[in-house]
Amino acid sequence: MSDPIRILGLSGSLRRASLNTALLRAASELLPADAALEIHPLADLPFFNEDVEAEGLPDPVQALKAKIEAADALLLAVPEYNYSIAPALKNALDWASRPYGASVLVGKPVAILGASAGMGTVRAQLHLRDVAITTGLHVLNQPEIFVGRAAGKFDADLRLTDEPTRAILARMLQRLVHWTRAIQASPPIRDSAA
Repeated sequence: MSDPIRILGLSGSLRRASLNTALLRAASELLPADAALEIHPLADLPFFNEDVEAEGLPDPVQALKAKIEAADALLLAVPEYNYSIAPALKNALDWASRPYGASVLVGKPVAILGASAGMGTVRAQLHLRDVAITTGLHVLNQPEIFVGRAAGKFDADLRLTDEPTRAILARMLQRLVHWTRAIQASPPIRDSAA
């Protein structure tokens, strides 16, 4: 049997009671047998600053980049703040994309999902897809997961209880694993400038 596909989950929400982080925990329950998911927190990352980068990468940035590099694929849970990507997630991707020409993101398969009280992070996911283009991420296009009116889909312990959402999340994870294996079997050509 092949080695398990290692998926790194990043949530753009820093809240303790984050529904987006809860979505990642639900994903860990629904993984195919040939996959493993680790959720990496973003709360300790400093804001991206080229002056800080020039002085040497802070430990939380080094840890994040090492986790991304070791992962076979990414699972990004994106909250929507003011119709766009939450700053914590954008900041993590900015750090990971550096230095220019040596990004740990290039060629990495990624699936995107999100939960919100409203429309389920549609705009934030669209903006994240734009970021994925310039950082060299390979986004799984289907299925899309926009968990709207999310509070009613989790119980008091923040466990995802909505069966249709659990089913589509399981399908997304199966496709991400299958697609990641396909990419590993035929690696994409890397642009040295990315």
